[in-house]
Amino acid sequence: MKIVSNDFRVSPSATLKLGQWPTLVKPFYKTKEHYRELLDDHVSELSKLQELLYASNTHAVLLIFQAMDSAGKDGAIRHVMSGINPQGCQVFSFAHPSAEELDHDFLWRTTRCLPERGRFGIFNRSYYEEVLIVRVHPEILKAQRLPPEAPGSNDLWKDRFESIRGLEKHLHRNGTQVIKFFLHLSKEEQRQRLLQRIETPEKNWKFSASDIRERGLWDQYMRAYEACLGATSTKTAPWYVVPADDKKNARLIISHIVVDTLKALKMRYPEPSKAQRSELESIRKVLLNEKA
Repeated sequence: MKIVSNDFRVSPSATLKLGQWPTLVKPFYKTKEHYRELLDDHVSELSKLQELLYASNTHAVLLIFQAMDSAGKDGAIRHVMSGINPQGCQVFSFAHPSAEELDHDFLWRTTRCLPERGRFGIFNRSYYEEVLIVRVHPEILKAQRLPPEAPGSNDLWKDRFESIRGLEKHLHRNGTQVIKFFLHLSKEEQRQRLLQRIETPEKNWKFSASDIRERGLWDQYMRAYEACLGATSTKTAPWYVVPADDKKNARLIISHIVVDTLKALKMRYPEPSKAQRSELESIRKVLLNEKA
């Protein structure tokens, strides 16, 4: 089977029902060794494209990962980006906002972390938390010091979706390609993974009681994700719903989509001017004439 990126892409302005999107699809690999071979091919290609991204210096790439707890975001980032030069990549995880961050608009703290041209930026969770966890936990809005009318407004989420689309449109106009992944995990698979964290001593550190509390709000989160993905997947900054019950399959899908997207940018290595070529030829002659 061949991975087709568009099979996982959310159409712009779609009315999304996550129950209609699979959390598990037929594996794109035959064996564990075949998976390793396929992923290595993707990683190798991604490494070459990173070098081209840096050399061309016309684009930046922002990868956004959102998911429920234990869906495999960290592992996907670690495996897919394993061949990337660390000097050309920035990874940010966004926890509870600080007092300073709460004194600014909801996009401020993530905007400061956007990648520069020639580099990858990775957001492990992102400004989308402001229309996901904040929507499920409206009490968080009280700490955001919004104008009195804002928290009670029916248009609050619609306005935030509009702000996000505007930001991503602005980024695209200025050379930043935004690729967004929702790792779609089933509730049963999450249960199994949480149990594994408890039953495996070296994984105990990953477990938090808050994971269970948030799991109890599963349906509310699914509704928030449906609204968010449907409202903010656009032609230039698409969302991809990645079946996440099989971690290996998810990593292959993500790496394929990233490679596909970078290839579509049609980047080129800079061509030297006539004067530069002449200078290079002169230097070449000097080096060739040097004594060993």
